[in-house]
Amino acid sequence: MHRTNGQAITRPHKVLWIAEAVTLAHVARPLAARRSLDSGGWTSAIACDPRAKKHLDAFEGEYIPLASIEPKQFLQALRAGTPVYDEATLARYVEADLELISKVKPDVVIGDFRLSLSVSARLAGVPYATLASACWSPYYLPASWPVPELPLTHLLPLPIARALFRIARPVAFALHASPMNRVRRKFGLAPLGHDLRRIYTDADFVLYADLPELYPLGDLPSNHRFVGPPLWEPAGQIPDRWASPQKDRPAIYVTLGSSGTAALLPSIVATLSAMPVMAMVATAAQIQIPTSASHVLVREMLPGIEAAKHSKLVICNGGGLTCYQALSAGIPVIGIASNLDQFLNMQAVERAGAGLTLRADRFSGPELEAAVNKALNDTALRRRAGQAREWCEKHALSKGIRAFLAEFGDAPHSPSSH
Repeated sequence: MHRTNGQAITRPHKVLWIAEAVTLAHVARPLAARRSLDSGGWTSAIACDPRAKKHLDAFEGEYIPLASIEPKQFLQALRAGTPVYDEATLARYVEADLELISKVKPDVVIGDFRLSLSVSARLAGVPYATLASACWSPYYLPASWPVPELPLTHLLPLPIARALFRIARPVAFALHASPMNRVRRKFGLAPLGHDLRRIYTDADFVLYADLPELYPLGDLPSNHRFVGPPLWEPAGQIPDRWASPQKDRPAIYVTLGSSGTAALLPSIVATLSAMPVMAMVATAAQIQIPTSASHVLVREMLPGIEAAKHSKLVICNGGGLTCYQALSAGIPVIGIASNLDQFLNMQAVERAGAGLTLRADRFSGPELEAAVNKALNDTALRRRAGQAREWCEKHALSKGIRAFLAEFGDAPHSPSSH
């Protein structure tokens, strides 16, 4: 049995997935999780911005448009180090969420970076789970806080920028948390404090779409759990020539996704064009790249999981979505990171010995060439990437989501009002 506001109902049967479509990853993770429910009596609806609807062709369920801020606005805020959302935007989101929940009448809401659900789901009295990155868990303590690409990293030597960031980070986190805390007060809920990680993970249930081997979080509260890495790829096929690369030209899959520094792609392609490799490059529709090199394939989208399986190396922005495409195939990663999420994820991948990190704001062709040669020839790196593949198989997202919903459906629960 399941209880909402003290009233017993039968086992929940409808999930409302809400994706904040500011990056492709925040849409892809709910889509990967939804595939877990092909059996089991659950129905689904998904809400996201219409610009992401093109990725929903395989989604079985109702689609409801739900506006998000523009990705360009999101990325500009990250690179400037300013809050992504202001109070007015979050308050508008809350009202839109409440209207949506009232219309769909779900038994549970599962959101991905829709921060306003921290308020709206509680006001609606509907249990709320968030799909989150473990690097943003309040229970995760990185060995050190890497400095992301910020205006100060373009102006100062990195050692000075790192020192200043270590000092300023708690203040910056408080600044980023402030708009949500004000919105919570507006709607009669207590603020969450000054740690941005609390803002990113406040929910009745926190579902970490990651590998526990990469993120040792220790003893977690009962409503926090790992559900496994999201494995999703856009539709498409790998051309035969790249599916069977030449022995003397190892294949490399390259994408900076929707949140990487796309302006670097021409330089990356130029570097790889001069190397004895075959490159498959997905631009994610962020930039046009003319190329005449016969051993370089450029497409707007490529099926990333399949591309990784046919490659010896994956070059990406360091974010979890593409890293897990690579690691699930046992392939090492070079992450060209810019935002804090990407640096934290690559910190975990490097700690596991399965990848290398480059900085987008310090990018150079020779540095990339050296990293590619190392990754292609380092047997320890490849061995550890193979171990990560075993972890991905052990912690399949399908198992994690089904286990969560099975327990959720069988256990009495009243959504939190905090």
